[in-house]
Amino acid sequence: MNLLLHPTYFPSISHFVAMAKATTICFEMEDNFQKQTNRTRMYIYSPNGKQLLNIPVKHTKEKHQKTKDVKLENAFNWQKQHFKSLEASYRSSPFFEYFEDLLKPIFEKKHTFLMDLNLETTEMVAKLMGLNIEYTKTTEYFHRVSDVDDWRILANGKKDPAVFEHYKQVFEDKHGFINNLSSLDLLFNEGRFALDYLKKQQL
Repeated sequence: MNLLLHPTYFPSISHFVAMAKATTICFEMEDNFQKQTNRTRMYIYSPNGKQLLNIPVKHTKEKHQKTKDVKLENAFNWQKQHFKSLEASYRSSPFFEYFEDLLKPIFEKKHTFLMDLNLETTEMVAKLMGLNIEYTKTTEYFHRVSDVDDWRILANGKKDPAVFEHYKQVFEDKHGFINNLSSLDLLFNEGRFALDYLKKQQL
């Protein structure tokens, strides 16, 4: 599978299922930014159920701004809030402490551009899962493509119909299994078995 994807923030499990099955990966760099997509958000399993973590971005007067030009709003420490939410949600998971020190620098680094952050979070999770991803980047935008498998729609979580097999989640005794959260949920609960899980799933 030759894959075309949008870089997203700590990508969903469906993103990683696609990448685990890909022969080649190409990230879309030339699209116009769309609000309320996984470009700026991830979903985790909190003690109260499904929780949204959203990245604030700088607003611009431009009607059409490319995603690669979108800058992060670092006027307040949203990264600290995100990491605290991860701690509250996953401190008791089997593998949070194992990966905590490796992930924490991402939440301490002040990125300027959203795209750089999204690429770094993708690369980091892939590395921790033992998934080797080498990718190219688009240099021109095409609404429709014919020579690759176009899975850019996965960046819009509301249009992502994927349903995956159950794995053990920290608070499922309270709220049941929650499907297709951020890949961090799978990583903290399954650790080194996460990659085996991804390879068994279907999109």
